[in-house]
Amino acid sequence: MSKTIHIIGGGLAGSEAAWQIARRGLPCVLHEMRPLRPTPAHQTDRLAELVCSNSLKSESDSTAPWLLKEELRRLDSLLIACGQKARVPGGHALTVDRDGFAAAVTEAIANEPLIELRREEVTALTEDAIWIVASGPLTSGPLAEEVARLTGSTRLYFYDSISPIVDADSVDTSIAYWASRYGKSTDGTDDYLNCPLDKAQYEHFVDELLKADSVTAHIAEDNTRYFEACLPIEEIARRGRDTLRFGPMKPMGLDDPRTGRRPWAVVQLRQENVRAESFNLVGFQNHMKFGEQARVLRLIPGLQNAEFLRFGQIHRNTYINAPALLTPTLQLRERPEIFFAGQISGVEGYVESIATGLMAGMYAAALARGETPRALPRETALGSLCHYVSAAETKNYQPANITFDLLPSLDEATRQRLRKDKKARHALVCQQALMALETYRHAAV
Repeated sequence: MSKTIHIIGGGLAGSEAAWQIARRGLPCVLHEMRPLRPTPAHQTDRLAELVCSNSLKSESDSTAPWLLKEELRRLDSLLIACGQKARVPGGHALTVDRDGFAAAVTEAIANEPLIELRREEVTALTEDAIWIVASGPLTSGPLAEEVARLTGSTRLYFYDSISPIVDADSVDTSIAYWASRYGKSTDGTDDYLNCPLDKAQYEHFVDELLKADSVTAHIAEDNTRYFEACLPIEEIARRGRDTLRFGPMKPMGLDDPRTGRRPWAVVQLRQENVRAESFNLVGFQNHMKFGEQARVLRLIPGLQNAEFLRFGQIHRNTYINAPALLTPTLQLRERPEIFFAGQISGVEGYVESIATGLMAGMYAAALARGETPRALPRETALGSLCHYVSAAETKNYQPANITFDLLPSLDEATRQRLRKDKKARHALVCQQALMALETYRHAAV
């Protein structure tokens, strides 16, 4: 007799996972601690309650969010279908009525006889069951302690510090230059692209940074304090005009080879190993509104035309160091009967949470049937999301939204042929992804 599948958390990932298991003819238990134990963010006891926004991102063809949703549609996602039914006007985005969306998901789960909904808190992951941990960014203390016990406490994070990421093609390399501090690097190559600022540019940048509007926290928490190791750049700037120059913008050892002189300040860009075509602004986590981030960060020489794939953030978020712990099928390496999905697995965003929930449900069902879970192709948005979660650098691991830089690059000849036509490049990536998904689906029949 196969082990029972238990899902912890009735949010986006957990609800989708339970539905996918039931669609495969297997019973499961969905545990949701609300309303017995409330969270600082949720207002109701409904499943899949949206907290921050009511947008499920772009529906424009050949965008990365569209591709991820299209793959989910083709795999019969419950939550994407509910989103379509609860849709309200929102331009090019899939924007939903929050109440209608949560009500539709809750009703579908309640009416599915193979899903048992238990209103209780789970604090231990026993070995006599298959578990999907989808407890979200506000995982309860006792469960967080259990996860820390299983994964190692140093691999569990409670405070998320995310630096902005820019499209590599949008960086002006006539200004930015490659260099490693004091010429030191791990493999003899220059590891960072450096954006130099003179004194006037630096002073103007600090002035605008200090004037920028901050994000209003959507989750009220008492006694919130920033960790000194992940202070927002605007908080660093408030401590003194030159504080950034002695922190993340320190120019020491980064002489500009074109002038032979050291800049007044430097912003370092680190190329992502797994994210194929993007740069991370090192140490530039911040609490500015997204529009303000674009305005202020484009004052940095070399980033005047920057296209942002992700903006910086700092907020409470419980998540694991997934690359050190998970397989491409979202299984805990040391205990493969435990899966992780949603924000606790290290993804950001509603659709990304739904996506990992769908995959965890598929893979857990396969394991319960005595099969080896089969990872989705790397060419797909779904497969690339799991590839990032399981293969990114562990040292600098940060949660990810879906963007094209997570997917495999086109071959060099095609890239050169379409160098000036980004839309065509993205359309081709989407076409290849959907073809790979169809091949995967047919192989499973």
